[in-house]
Amino acid sequence: MGKSKSNTSRRVAKARELKLLQAKEILGSLGFADRQSNDTACLTFLALLRLAPERSWDEASDPLMGITPIIDFISENYDRAYAPNTRETIRDDVVKHFLASGLLVRNPDEPGRPTNSGKTVYQIEPSALELIRVFGSIEWSMRLESYMASLEMVRGELERFRVMQRVPVTLPSGERISLSPGGQNPLVKLIIEEFCPRFTPGGAVLYVGDTETKFEHFEKEYFLQLGIEIAHPDKMPDVVVHLPEKAWLVLVEAVTTAGPVDGKRRMELKRLFSHSEAGLIFVSAFVNRSSFRGFLSQISWETEVWIADSPDHMIHFNGERFLGPYEDALPVQSA
Repeated sequence: MGKSKSNTSRRVAKARELKLLQAKEILGSLGFADRQSNDTACLTFLALLRLAPERSWDEASDPLMGITPIIDFISENYDRAYAPNTRETIRDDVVKHFLASGLLVRNPDEPGRPTNSGKTVYQIEPSALELIRVFGSIEWSMRLESYMASLEMVRGELERFRVMQRVPVTLPSGERISLSPGGQNPLVKLIIEEFCPRFTPGGAVLYVGDTETKFEHFEKEYFLQLGIEIAHPDKMPDVVVHLPEKAWLVLVEAVTTAGPVDGKRRMELKRLFSHSEAGLIFVSAFVNRSSFRGFLSQISWETEVWIADSPDHMIHFNGERFLGPYEDALPVQSA
């Protein structure tokens, strides 16, 4: 019994070693450099194909897989343990390169899913899967040549699809930019195209963050003129608008699943813009009242709230400053 178990272990270990060598050969043939065809890359590649050590290449499949299922598959089938904090390493050092080359497709089940969503999944591109399934056969060389010749077309189609999914935005200046789909970006579009004309007319949009590209629109020199130097985008609000006539800097957070201006965030923004020569205004923007209610208890005093489905109004968390009757509630003046 012990000898049989030992023989099985050796057989599996040998199959694992062979699969890694073959995966490295395939990735090399597809043009990946050593760093993108190292053990981690090869194991990720095998996981995306759900190819266990003793399965043949013609059994490769194309499941939708997130980073955690990839790590789990590697652990279960190739006896390599990756800690949860290595997910970013796999995403940045392997998956991003596979995506850029056209080997993978991101979120084919829901293209509008935000890039940073915890539900993000990846899938082997169909023509790449067809090629991989013939590895080791007499068709491999011919099919590889054909695939490499068509690769630029595949990449072009994927890029065209990504561009079509992007969210077009027109800045107050008339300049047009585009944001990646999903996440808070549709709300960012409403902030720029609906909030700004109503509440910051004549203002200059200095910064627009993007789920995918933090510095999608960034007026660096303008910021420097205001005494502000931005070194890193991580702490930036989603939209920054300057009103020269009033010397105001309006900092807007687009709130969908997280991120209103609570007490902590207000202090962070004050520190980030501590050298500003303009006064700071803090705004939390929401799509509708329902989403606002979920964050109501977190909103900081001395901030503002804008709700996109009631675009002409603001909610002021500012206490006594705005206390007083509105025009329609003033006493009727006698003749």
